[in-house]
Formats: sequence, C-alpha cells, structure tokens
Amino acid sequence: MKHSRLVASLIVGSVSRTISFAPSATHSIGGVSRLSRATQPAYPRTQIIRNMAAKAGVASPVELKDFVAAAGDKLLVVDVRHPDASVEPGDAKSLSMGFKFPNKEENYRPNAVNLPWSRETSSMELPDADKDTFIITHCGGGGRGQKAKDFLMENGFTNVLNGGGPKETECWAEFGDK
Repeated sequence: MKHSRLVASLIVGSVSRTISFAPSATHSIGGVSRLSRATQPAYPRTQIIRNMAAKAGVASPVELKDFVAAAGDKLLVVDVRHPDASVEPGDAKSLSMGFKFPNKEENYRPNAVNLPWSRETSSMELPDADKDTFIITHCGGGGRGQKAKDFLMENGFTNVLNGGGPKETECWAEFGDK
C-alpha cells in the first residue's frame, strides 16, 4: 500500500504551525487506513481541537495566566457583550449559560466592566482607566473581543489582550471570575 504524506495545520495559542510527516505504519479498520499511535503527532487531541476553535487573536491560557499575574490589582476586564439580545442575538447564549454581566453591587466580577462593542459604529465607550492599565477584552467567543482590543490600542491603551469569551473555557478559567 502506498503511503501519502500527511499535512496538518495547528494553531497553538496565537501561533500557527504546519506539520508534515509520512506515516511509517498504518493499520486498517473496516477498510479505512489509520495512522498507528506511534506516527500520530504528540499533541493532545483536546488541545488541537480547542486551539483550532479559537478565533484569531485570542490569547492562549498561558498568556492570560501570566498577564493576570503581572497585572495584580491593576487588571481590568472589559466585557463587550451587549445586554440587548435583539442587538446581539449571540450574546443570549453565553448569558443563558450563567456567564452574567459584571455586577459591582453583588461583587460579581469586581474587576470587570460592561462596555458593549457597537457593530454599527465599529467602536465602544473607552474605559475610565489609565492608558497602561492591564486590560483583557472578551465577548462570547473572541470576534468582538479582538475588535475591542484593536480599538483600545488605537486609542492609546498599551497592555491589552483578547481573552475570547466563556466558550474558550481554558482561557475563561484564567480571568472569568475577575
């Protein structure tokens, strides 16, 4: 049986990598050739799936953990989801899953503010914070979080990461309660 070269693209954190290898051993299950365990890449399957699902620009869990540690009590989390589901229907999903908006009165996510990203104006209200404040932006999954990150940086903020959103569970674990 002729073996063809296998090429896979992986996104690890914010770095894209292409792996190419020629299988040295295959076995067949039901007539379908499969790579033997010895020839599979050494990346955990769940890590590959998680990283391929992340939107462009979303920081890795390691980057977020280091960023949160460096920020200390100077961390600001900017939730750019919209409270009106008719404006952003996708936000209703994360809210229905228990990922609520920041609420200072209840001390829920005390380092976070809700500053919705407007698709109409491609802008948002700027946070009341110093330009060197450590800021993590997020939405439901990372798309508007990236737009918000770019917008903040264009407006002079210097320490900004896109944390994705609640569906990026490994990332959310690093800052979701802040």
